[in-house]
Amino acid sequence: MVDKIDLKLLSLLQKDCTLSLNELAQAVNLTTTPCWKRIKRLEDDGVICGKVALLDGDKLGLSLTAFVLIKTQHHNSEWYQRFVQQVEAFPEVLSFYRMAGEYDYLLQVQVSDMKSYDSFYKRLVNGIPGLNDVTSSFAMERIKSTTALPI
Repeated sequence: MVDKIDLKLLSLLQKDCTLSLNELAQAVNLTTTPCWKRIKRLEDDGVICGKVALLDGDKLGLSLTAFVLIKTQHHNSEWYQRFVQQVEAFPEVLSFYRMAGEYDYLLQVQVSDMKSYDSFYKRLVNGIPGLNDVTSSFAMERIKSTTALPI
């Protein structure tokens, strides 16, 4: 069970996971040992899924963001497992969702330019049989992007 202190710790860690244990403990009015135990429990329970460095794609030459919507007629387990495995192998795919509504899947793809996207697109549609409709939209400007959950 997650309580108010856990939520405060999670909020702090979402903003900056490099905060020291001492800084975290002070922020939630605990000593370091109980604070560490809470963080460890949150990790063990899977509430904290990982700790990463967030990178600026533009500064790394990965400035084109595409959102790819996919329709398929295949919905059996075998096809799904193969499809998921193939899409997960594309390093360009940052997010991958199974959807309700008009489209079956949504991918967020990050590449350097349109030529790189075209290469990705060809590998996607030629490597995965049964894709009926693949539609792409391209972001012109990132207005908000966060990994912080609204807790």
